[in-house]
Amino acid sequence: MNVSEAVATRRSVRKFTDQKVDRAVLTRILEKSQRSPSGGNTQPWNAVVLTGEPMQTLFARIAEEFPKGRAAHAPEYHIYPPELEGAYEERRFGVGEAMYAALEIPREDKAKRLMWFAENFRAFGAPVLMLIHTPKYMGPPQWSDIGMWMQTIGLLAREEGLDTCYQEAWAVYSPQIREVVEIPEDHTFFCGIAVGHRDPDAPINSFDVPRADISESIRWEGWD
Repeated sequence: MNVSEAVATRRSVRKFTDQKVDRAVLTRILEKSQRSPSGGNTQPWNAVVLTGEPMQTLFARIAEEFPKGRAAHAPEYHIYPPELEGAYEERRFGVGEAMYAALEIPREDKAKRLMWFAENFRAFGAPVLMLIHTPKYMGPPQWSDIGMWMQTIGLLAREEGLDTCYQEAWAVYSPQIREVVEIPEDHTFFCGIAVGHRDPDAPINSFDVPRADISESIRWEGWD
């Protein structure tokens, strides 16, 4: 698989099979991902890689909190800017509606939508969950470096026949995660990455996720 194929076939997978992930394969992905660029070569990314009993312990802890709704949420950063609007908000809303349409869950069925949202906190059935964190003093440039590292992991996972889902949803339960997973107190907990083998027959893994034309975000100057 070349890079273009990996980019074209990577997507946020929201239903995984129960096929295990070989640690040697994941180690290979992570070792290669260390080549990701970072300003000043700071390499500001850190992760805990969970599977098996530790992962199930985390799932069980969050399951205790989920019925409390937003009252249990305590993210350490704004997952989306409060002032998000225009095309940015339209894209966010659009992909959510497309996802629920693929699942055939209408807008008025709030209970069923909530049940599906809960699957976030079981990593959509993936056998591996990575929890990403970084020192609190790191700023936006270093967070962008972490994003490049995460993208590299996703593309290398495709090369290995694996898939991922980047899950900022985990951020809402930062205090509860810290109860069962050792994350340094002087670090910000960022997100989770589910890793595994996609279920090719699941509609949630095949609905269209459109991308804006580059004319919406790119301006060319000095070109003939």
